[in-house]
Amino acid sequence: MSKRKRPVDKTFKRAFSHYKPPEDLSVSEWAEQYRVLSRESSAEAGRWRNSRTPYLVEIMDAFTDYRVKKISVASSSQVGKSELELNLIGYIIDQDPSSILHIQPTIDDAKKFSRLRIAPMLRDCKKIGGKVADVKGRDSSNTTLQKSFAGGMLTMVGSNSPSALASTPVKYVLGDERDRWALSAGTEGDPWKLAEARTTTFFNAKMVDVSTPTIKGASAIEKSFNEGTQETWQHECPCCGEYHEIDFNDIKYDFETIKKGREKDYIITDIHWVCPDCGYMAPEEEMRKQPAKWAAAYPEAIQNGHRSFWLKGFASPWQPWEKMILAFLRARNDPQRLKVVFNTMFGWLWEDRGDIEDEDAFLARREEYGTREDGSPIELPEGVLVLTCGVDTQDDRLEYEVVGHGHYGETWGIKKGIIMGDPHYTEVWKRLDDVIDHEYKFENPEKSLKISMTFVDSGGHKTQDVYRECKKRIHKRVFAIKGQGGDGVPYTKPPSKVKIVVNGRIIGHTWLYVLGVDSGKADIMSNLKVQEPGAKYCHFPRENDKGYDMKFFQGLLSEKLEMRTEKGRTRWVWVKLLGHERNEALDCRNYALAAFRVLDPDLDAVERRLKGLQKDQEQKPTAKPKKSRVKKNSLIDGGGW
Repeated sequence: MSKRKRPVDKTFKRAFSHYKPPEDLSVSEWAEQYRVLSRESSAEAGRWRNSRTPYLVEIMDAFTDYRVKKISVASSSQVGKSELELNLIGYIIDQDPSSILHIQPTIDDAKKFSRLRIAPMLRDCKKIGGKVADVKGRDSSNTTLQKSFAGGMLTMVGSNSPSALASTPVKYVLGDERDRWALSAGTEGDPWKLAEARTTTFFNAKMVDVSTPTIKGASAIEKSFNEGTQETWQHECPCCGEYHEIDFNDIKYDFETIKKGREKDYIITDIHWVCPDCGYMAPEEEMRKQPAKWAAAYPEAIQNGHRSFWLKGFASPWQPWEKMILAFLRARNDPQRLKVVFNTMFGWLWEDRGDIEDEDAFLARREEYGTREDGSPIELPEGVLVLTCGVDTQDDRLEYEVVGHGHYGETWGIKKGIIMGDPHYTEVWKRLDDVIDHEYKFENPEKSLKISMTFVDSGGHKTQDVYRECKKRIHKRVFAIKGQGGDGVPYTKPPSKVKIVVNGRIIGHTWLYVLGVDSGKADIMSNLKVQEPGAKYCHFPRENDKGYDMKFFQGLLSEKLEMRTEKGRTRWVWVKLLGHERNEALDCRNYALAAFRVLDPDLDAVERRLKGLQKDQEQKPTAKPKKSRVKKNSLIDGGGW
């Protein structure tokens, strides 16, 4: 007797007719089959190819390794780390629908990531596009920062949002640009720890943090990398067969310098990678074809479920080596630009924010500018081409420094002094005129310079006095300035007109420059670390009457950078060191350097004039100068505009 077939529940069949069991794929296999790069965010739109970024394959596949609970990736820009995150998100939505928390530095970054990266991926990747409802649809659970799909939800938040970080449980946490995160989510503490606490109910939870490295010792991704397997992407040497990471320190290059007016540029003529073991020199094309693999310095960390990867920029298929070397050459004399090159192109930590030498070291570093045959001191050593002056205003005095400037940022301290007296009175300013009008002489007393521009601080209680006196001296290029702190404030920008008010009555206008003093202080501290005379080196005179004593160096070294979090925003701020209450020397140096930046002189032209003047004096020592009907405008004689 045949058995009757059990009738099929048509309602059940209709409800689950769309269901397909997940494929047994790794993340890299899923990306190869289904991921499509969007034209908005990729220079190579179209199907994803693992062969284009082979270094991402093992990172992606570590995500599906049951042993791995955490993945950390430190890398330069332009290596595909954002696409790595998108591949993980797409894989989870399609293969393992679960709750995902994606953390960006700020809520604005999260919105931008959703709009520019998530939305195009959902549009172009048909494998997952139909699984996430449209933001404009009727499903209220889908918004810009929340994407709901069958079995899970993608939530995008900022690192400074405590409520979003401490709400519902999640299985997967992805953290982007972690070095830019807030140190604390409001008053709740470390954002990463808050996010980690949300995964405790999942035995198979995974956390991924990626970031471009920033400051050595203060980098979150550096610390996270050191806790993991510490893997680096290494290429095989074509000669000896040993594997090494391609690092800028092992790149040998030749270049030519070309001048474009006052600016310099460079032409790279030869580039090779030099093997640290055998010294073999391989061109870029050869090294890009060599076998490569991840090598772990601390493989035992896999026992704790943590794999960490560090990827340098020379592995990127989109970054020609020539481009990175040119960026380095163009930025090498500017600490702020060089930091960007180190972090984003090389994938290096920046180490320039550390401590510098103390006051005793700088006292010992002072030098003799020399004396003439008659025993008088030489005020200007050879190399000085332009003089500027920075003046700090206090209620009972003016403090000033005269600074000499040469090629490539090399500076000489010429004179540091104090003029006692209330800046409200003209007599104090007349004594400043003695400093500004003085002719500072070289070893040849017939050759001299005057101060070309002076910046006077107008902050504090003497603002209108400074405005009034600067207007009187505008023909001497004496200008009022106001310092403004904070990230992103340019060191110098065009001046604006301000009113001069006396007894409540407007008596005129003068010019005011607003300076980004934090940027200036960073330049000063970077220059002070240069140990050899030449580009960026700071010279200081030994003579006692020049004012460069212990008190001066205590003021010059009175501040340092510290990372602070204020109102949920993390930034570097300048703070005074204990026992260094007076910072006038630092401010005066800052204003003098800003004056030179605004002046922007043609140093080559000044040097030619000085050399020509000396040559004329040697050839015609008794010749009388000819009168000229043309009024000169010179940086040397301090003449008008």
